[in-house]
Amino acid sequence: MTEQRNVFSGRRAVVATMHGKEQAIAPVFRTSLNLIVVPATGVDTDALGTFSGEVPRRGTMLETAVAKARLGMERARLPFGIASEGSFGPHPLLAIIPAGFELLAFVDDERGTTIHESLVIDATNFAHIVTSPAEPITQFLAQVGFPSHGLIVRPNVGDAQTKLFKGIVDLSNLQSAITAAAALSDDGCARVDTDMRAHLNPTRMKSLTALAVRLSDRLSCLCPSCAAPGWGRIKVIRGLPCEVCDTATEWVMSEVFGCAACTHEEERRRSDGLTHTGPANCPWCNP
Repeated sequence: MTEQRNVFSGRRAVVATMHGKEQAIAPVFRTSLNLIVVPATGVDTDALGTFSGEVPRRGTMLETAVAKARLGMERARLPFGIASEGSFGPHPLLAIIPAGFELLAFVDDERGTTIHESLVIDATNFAHIVTSPAEPITQFLAQVGFPSHGLIVRPNVGDAQTKLFKGIVDLSNLQSAITAAAALSDDGCARVDTDMRAHLNPTRMKSLTALAVRLSDRLSCLCPSCAAPGWGRIKVIRGLPCEVCDTATEWVMSEVFGCAACTHEEERRRSDGLTHTGPANCPWCNP
């Protein structure tokens, strides 16, 4: 995007966060778009859902991110808002390893658009362990990057949602929390979880920076029809044929690019030029 066509240059956007996400997001948007991103003040984003489970998330990740962004926009009285949502669990392709899914949304009330990008994150410290106060968990602590990465402790059985010890980054506090949580648990054990809130998880902060780069790059792309920012891939079309029998497979055949401000779309073949896939990926040749 040229400077003359950069509608965001010198403007301000608000990021709705209680967990320091502006540290990962603001420098990227300032460098790529000259957009000044400031954190929202006095906005309780935890009311829309918490990682530790006290407040369940209502709606989809995108709906929640947009709701967060709008809370910030209303508070800051700005037309541009940014917010993210994350979830963690088994990897979608290999369930035995953990993964994260991050979504970052940009709400633009001047154009009436919402642009979002997402990432599946392989690099995550998401994990938990059940322990008694007497058990050593040194290996687990090294695995999850403690104390640079925070922890959450709760009773393993019983009132696990309200009796929480969050944001633990000190060994003595960790041991005290494990002892207290175990005493409240029906089985005498505590559950220790990684604290996935961004300000207590440098690994997650890196993922948010990578996602901010992807979203800012998207906002730098203008629609070839109406010149609105945010042109990018909106869906994929599967069905790349098998090179042996020509059966349609689950592999991506083409990508559809579109605009959030108008109805213009373009279907594009794979950027790598691949027109067929091998029989190992075919439901007929390799059922």
